Amino acid sequence: MTAALPWAGRADHHCFGCSPHNPTGLQLSFADSGDALSAEFCLDKRYESYPGVVHGGILGVICDETMGNLIVMRLGVPALTTSMRMRYVGVVRVGGRYRCVARADFKPELVHATAELLDFAGSVVGTATASYKPQRSEL
Repeated sequence: MTAALPWAGRADHHCFGCSPHNPTGLQLSFADSGDALSAEFCLDKRYESYPGVVHGGILGVICDETMGNLIVMRLGVPALTTSMRMRYVGVVRVGGRYRCVARADFKPELVHATAELLDFAGSVVGTATASYKPQRSEL
């Protein structure tokens, strides 16, 4: 099921990761599966590092967006990343189809989240862990 973020219809929504209004952004869209949020992606050479390889920082953005938006979908408020760790275990190729899947453990003050980057065959090519502080007032 496609997940709509609370600010998706706002004209001033220009998030690099998920806004459809940002022409240089990733324009990720999310699918909600109950305990997880996922985003499928296929990136072109604009996001390249070494020839044919997606830049690791962009993969970090994708994991952060997916984990953070899972929290938004569950709590209804933005959450700021307090720490994040990436682990790269495979190559993410330009033009390849991938999926990021995020899950979270909700605590009163901090939310701990994990994400996996999967290739088309379902093999893990990267992982992320992060902590988020929910913002009880609108940013």
